[in-house]
Amino acid sequence: MPQKSVTTQTPGKLQRILPYILLVGSIVGLIASFALVYDKLQILHNPAYRPNCNLSPILSCESVMNAPQASIFGVPNPVFGLVLFGMLAMLALCLLAGARLQRWLWAIVQAMASLGLGFMAYLIFESAWRLHTICPWCFGVWMITIPIFWGVSVRNLREGVFGYPHRRLGKAVAGLVEEHPLDVLILMYLIVFGIIAIKFWYYWKTLL
Repeated sequence: MPQKSVTTQTPGKLQRILPYILLVGSIVGLIASFALVYDKLQILHNPAYRPNCNLSPILSCESVMNAPQASIFGVPNPVFGLVLFGMLAMLALCLLAGARLQRWLWAIVQAMASLGLGFMAYLIFESAWRLHTICPWCFGVWMITIPIFWGVSVRNLREGVFGYPHRRLGKAVAGLVEEHPLDVLILMYLIVFGIIAIKFWYYWKTLL
């Protein structure tokens, strides 16, 4: 019996796995956002309050919360997180229930996932080179932003959401999507961990 091609098998697997990736990611994002909103409200109510996520001089939520980068147009970033991750959770539940989304909705999801990845890169840069501190809850959100972005991207590339069928993709992109999706995901994680490890090595080596 002839084997099915990778192109035939993998999209089916992705179709089953992607809703769980989105659901787990949204739950982690909601927990982190709620914790940060709670701590922010406590600090506003009592300036002497110290969040439990102040783990060390390098791993600290409070110093990041008080920085300008922690807000967009005067609204704390975690507030947007509560809204967006809540929407993502509902999307994941709809997919698990068997809903088939229109192409335009997948395009919106892709735009939001891409915006989230870009904002994550901005916050990593600001945390490492401007604030010299990593917020533990923020780090958790970064970790789930990567698979959300890549899972949605792989799905949309395979399904031709952006107006071109998969067979017309360039060979390099097609190879990455079909044969090395996990490798790309691992590479993205290695870049993030590498930046944090190198930038804060002066502190990590004191723990060895």
